[in-house]
Amino acid sequence: MQFDKVASLVEQAKQGGATILCGGDPRGETLFYPITLVADITNEAALVQEEQFGPALPIVKYSDIEQALVWANDNPNGLGGSIWSSDSDVANELALRLEAGTIWINRHGLIQPNAPFGGIKQSGVGVEFGIEGLNQNMNIKTVLSYPS
Repeated sequence: MQFDKVASLVEQAKQGGATILCGGDPRGETLFYPITLVADITNEAALVQEEQFGPALPIVKYSDIEQALVWANDNPNGLGGSIWSSDSDVANELALRLEAGTIWINRHGLIQPNAPFGGIKQSGVGVEFGIEGLNQNMNIKTVLSYPS
């Protein structure tokens, strides 16, 4: 099912005028989908707007960082995002404004067991990992006992 979803989203992008820079052409009888880079795609494309959980990366051009932030925050999903910049002050300011559960600066996808990880919006509720994640998986019981 996941293979078909990724393949369909890439095909829709292609039909919509996007350019496949690499990948996008699974071969054989396996369910292996190759790493795929998709350029010349709009922010409205399903490949950009949906969480596809596959190796297909849409590359959306922008010329104004404020517009890029509006587009990113307008997405119904909010699992994670990354900001790439040589200016750490700007990157940190943008990270605070980006609506996602986890935001990486100058890397993407690193998950640490000591840091909470989880999404917002349609990307889920709650977190795993870190103290916050442990607390979400606990049932706390209080027993108060008084001498009779």
